[in-house]
Amino acid sequence: MTNMEQDRWSRVKGRLRTSVGEDVYTSWFARMDLEGVQDESVHLSVPTRFLKSWIQAHYADRVLTCWQAEMPEVHRIDLTVRTAMRCAAPAKEAAVPADQRRIEQANGRPAPELRATATAPVSANHDALGGSPLDPRLTFASFVIGRSNTLAHAAARQVAEGRRGDAVMFNPLYIHAGVGLGKTHLLQAVTWAGNSGSERKVLYLTAEKFMYGFVAALKTQTALAFKEALRGIDVLVIDDLQFLQGKSTQAEFCHTLNALIDAGRQVVIAADRPPSDLESLDDRVRSRLAGGLVVEMGSLGEELRLGILKSRVAAARAHHASFDVPEAVLDYLARTITHNGRDLEGAINRLLAHSKLNAQPVTLEMAEREVRDLIRPQEPKRIKIEDIQRVVARQYNVSRSDLLSSRRTANVVRPRQVAMYLAKTLTLRSLPEIGRRFGGRDHTTVLHAVRKIEALVARDTALSEEVESLKRQLQE
Repeated sequence: MTNMEQDRWSRVKGRLRTSVGEDVYTSWFARMDLEGVQDESVHLSVPTRFLKSWIQAHYADRVLTCWQAEMPEVHRIDLTVRTAMRCAAPAKEAAVPADQRRIEQANGRPAPELRATATAPVSANHDALGGSPLDPRLTFASFVIGRSNTLAHAAARQVAEGRRGDAVMFNPLYIHAGVGLGKTHLLQAVTWAGNSGSERKVLYLTAEKFMYGFVAALKTQTALAFKEALRGIDVLVIDDLQFLQGKSTQAEFCHTLNALIDAGRQVVIAADRPPSDLESLDDRVRSRLAGGLVVEMGSLGEELRLGILKSRVAAARAHHASFDVPEAVLDYLARTITHNGRDLEGAINRLLAHSKLNAQPVTLEMAEREVRDLIRPQEPKRIKIEDIQRVVARQYNVSRSDLLSSRRTANVVRPRQVAMYLAKTLTLRSLPEIGRRFGGRDHTTVLHAVRKIEALVARDTALSEEVESLKRQLQE
């Protein structure tokens, strides 16, 4: 670095200190060094990935403005981590590694000084506060709406279109569904929309990434900065919450959730089951999650499956203009591939590959041959004890916690006995296991309940019809 560059850097630091204040400057910029100036780029470095991520996400414009006051020709700031940069060779190349040349703002949105950079998701090795990788295909424009996901889509859209300072309508927004039904698509769509031309900061994290970030912050003694950074997010999006493990991590998540909601900031969460069934989570967390808008995305109907197939074919045709799937083939796929949207996408990918590699048109015969392993037999629905408890509680207007409690009032005892009877007849669980899932009861209590309901069903027509109705609800 030349003396002239050193003098410029000193003046830039002075401008930066004046702009952000002494406390902020000391916390975030005191250890930032100038590595060099080349053409229209300034190369800076910091000692940790956490500092790099935080500066990029919150102060990229400020740093660039201070440099442009000294050098108007500067249009880009390249920020790297010194430890990574100095281990590479040769030195000239190490100063600006390819995957660090873009400012990794939260969730892959290019920083202002890199507007010409492609908007593909940032690499997976970025810091937790850079967010989890995003798929550019998962936007609202590509989301196919049907009866089973209309409410979830509308709520997600409302959240994404909100502006900083708007009253939060659904907080937290909690979306749950089985595998491949569109949860992640909606959450990433919220993130893409929120980070496109919005002044809000939207961060998308998987539960695993949240855990990784918190543990890493503890190890590097930057936990306080990590917490402050999360609390500065306008919209926090957490995917696959069912994988959140560890008491300290869950406690931090609970504190973050409370802090964001109390500050009027939005939280969006997805999991594979409702909050009440996340038994590994603390009761306080489940209660707070249930206090927002909880939306279930149901299974894909045939009409929705057909819409998804047509959407995927249209997307494939954008890159392969000659690719065509006859209507009869689409109808066949929509009718026979019933489990989830990923199987549908996989079917289209197979037809595309076969058509292109073998230079053959797509036919019904070819489709039947290529996707036969995706056509799964209609197995009886696997019923969980949690499902039974939820359906019975709703039927009898009691809570699931009532069924698990020690209460002995008539309005709770009968629903509890019915739920135990259904658990014995509709699942393969043993009596002791059922007892444990009903508040730690003894197996003899379960046996008594089963025999009691069996006897009542035999002579009470109304109860018999009620039980059959519950069975149908659980098996649909």
